[in-house]
Amino acid sequence: MKLWQKDIDVNKTVENFTVGKDREMDLLLAPFDVLGNIAHATMLATIGLLTNEEKNTLLIELKEIYKTTQPTHHSPFTIHPNVEDVHSQIEFLLTEKLGDTGKKIHSARSRNDQVLVDIKLFLRNELEKLVNNIQPFFQLLINQSEKYKNNLLPGYTHLQLAMPSSFGLWFGAYAESLVDDVTTLQAAYKIVNKNPLGSAAGYGSSFPINRTLTTELLGFANLNYNVVYAQMGRGKAERVVAQALANVADTLAKLSMDICLYLNQNFDFVSFPTELTTGSSIMPHKKNPDVFELIRSHCNRIKALPNEITIMTTNLPSGYHRDLQLLKEHLFPAFETLNSCIEMATLMLANISVKENIMNNEKYKYAFSVEEVNKLVLQGMPFRDAYKKVGLEIEAGKFNYSTQINHTHEGTIGNLCNDKIQQMMNEVIASFNFEKVHQAIEKLLA
Repeated sequence: MKLWQKDIDVNKTVENFTVGKDREMDLLLAPFDVLGNIAHATMLATIGLLTNEEKNTLLIELKEIYKTTQPTHHSPFTIHPNVEDVHSQIEFLLTEKLGDTGKKIHSARSRNDQVLVDIKLFLRNELEKLVNNIQPFFQLLINQSEKYKNNLLPGYTHLQLAMPSSFGLWFGAYAESLVDDVTTLQAAYKIVNKNPLGSAAGYGSSFPINRTLTTELLGFANLNYNVVYAQMGRGKAERVVAQALANVADTLAKLSMDICLYLNQNFDFVSFPTELTTGSSIMPHKKNPDVFELIRSHCNRIKALPNEITIMTTNLPSGYHRDLQLLKEHLFPAFETLNSCIEMATLMLANISVKENIMNNEKYKYAFSVEEVNKLVLQGMPFRDAYKKVGLEIEAGKFNYSTQINHTHEGTIGNLCNDKIQQMMNEVIASFNFEKVHQAIEKLLA
């Protein structure tokens, strides 16, 4: 069954090619398609395209279908092999059960805006799940930063020994990185959280529909007002979301690379329980950081996602094009992958062991050269003279140093400002206002 088919069957080869993996991806959209249908049917009754009795009958059946889209249902929602997509399947179920009343559900809309609203509801939901998944990971990083704030660690530039750092700084750096990442997720959420329903095929409808009502019913913050832009925004919304995912992925990939280095015996800064590492088939001493290597690779692939979507939508004019269908296959699975990476990173870092007294090893002595320069400056020596003096001592093999450091300004070893970083994260999380969406959906399904 196809919503657009009349009397002539499509060539089977053409059908298989054009449908592709759409049924598989559409199963993820099923609950959101039902929600869009409920809101649309409710609105249609207010403008006389459905009677109240027809609306109530549709809503009862749609809510029953919604139950089947939930993971715990004993008879899960499926798309019949002869049905093109999720939209057709739901309309087929309504028509099969309700006859002509079911056929009325598609009035005043196109499959184009139906797909759009489904995707936006799905992305909105997935962004919320991702943000909720990031929060405990962020909190772990803050806690570990405080726990290990006195454990010094060599800092590197160009992968060469640079200056003293600390595990407090290292964990806290990734915590603050997540604040910026969640800020970009919030920007993506704002773009996604706008209602395209009612834009129809991209040029609006001659029916006097009430788009403000469906916006309120679905808990959207606002409308995509211009109907042409509502359609044009498909591809753009996915790209913006992909970029936000890529930012989180970049943080995880960099952290994973650090861990792979720090676990290496030549660094020997950290360790993990044996059961969280893997071994070698011939080298009995090996404890490999496979989890972090896979996180790194998964996340680097996600970092390529914005570019994939950009290339796939390059030079498309306004209006709908079938190219856009393929974006789901690239973007949708990325959420599950990224969430899995976050969960694994949380497990690993909750069980990390940090080596003590790392910087007492003489091989790190030159990391304290800047400290010695600064001591001379505090005694009144001009910086350039102090820099030259310490440099000559190093070259002559006469460099003396102390491992005691006193960094006090904001965001440094002795003043991590983790409370400020926590406050920034709390503020950006609160700005999502997830509760408004929850209340709207609960009311819609009541």
